Amino acid sequence: MLDESDDIHPLFHGAPKSTEFKKLRKRIVQYTREAIEQYGMIERDSANPEARPRWLVCLSGGKDSYTLLAVLHELQWRGLLPVDLLACNLDQGQPGFPATVLPEFLQRMGVPHRIEYQDTYSIVVDKVPAGRTYCALCSRLRRGNLYRIAREEGCSAVVLGHHRDDILETFFMNLFHGGRLATMPPKLVNEEGDLFVLRPLAHVAEDDCERFARAMHYPIIPCDLCGSQDGLQRQQVKQILDGWEKNSPGRRQVMFRALMNARPSHLLDPNLFDFVGLARDSVKFDQVETAPPRLR
Repeated sequence: MLDESDDIHPLFHGAPKSTEFKKLRKRIVQYTREAIEQYGMIERDSANPEARPRWLVCLSGGKDSYTLLAVLHELQWRGLLPVDLLACNLDQGQPGFPATVLPEFLQRMGVPHRIEYQDTYSIVVDKVPAGRTYCALCSRLRRGNLYRIAREEGCSAVVLGHHRDDILETFFMNLFHGGRLATMPPKLVNEEGDLFVLRPLAHVAEDDCERFARAMHYPIIPCDLCGSQDGLQRQQVKQILDGWEKNSPGRRQVMFRALMNARPSHLLDPNLFDFVGLARDSVKFDQVETAPPRLR
């Protein structure tokens, strides 16, 4: 990837010249491109092959969404993402939220965008009992507004900045607290059936997003609404994963690979595998019980 001033998107102007940063940037772009291709995120219109999908790229001002925005524009800039991108920030009315930071940044970067103000903060504070976390209601209200904006802007997809670690943490939250094996999928259709929800950073580590956004000196805005509350289940799961990673480096990636390698015949869900109808002469190789592979 060349970094001459006439061959780079403005979001990458001033990027560090170090070999370490170039490797980081290349890895994030490569993983994002792989996820887009692997999960078929680019919608093809057989009736009109020249038509370009339009994506609503959700920008909160955090490290993850800045990384998402930059990488998608990098891929588009290189002709590798035939999609029109519209950045969107939903200002939810949190006290002290720096409302001018993102509009000024997006204007300076020449990024098409829409800034929407909806005071969901007051609703969340009013409806959530004292001592309870705001995350569920806040997320639901935010998602509803983003769907509405996507429809108004003619977008076919809402694109979110969730990364590999978000997906792992959600898996363990469902395992520990929800009693199910589920997580954030990289691609899904909303309940109304008219919009895709995409997570192109599904394969990207949180630490890589952190280092990338900091190195680029993007104006990061912390989440004071949810992040200020102690004892969140997600934070507890994150601490557990941090401990496992510290004791066995690379453990997160091994667990993430497991989410891509499910074997229904070796789980216990009769809705996924026909245990009742299983006959001795119908066993295939992948149904034979085997010892877990050694981790190298």
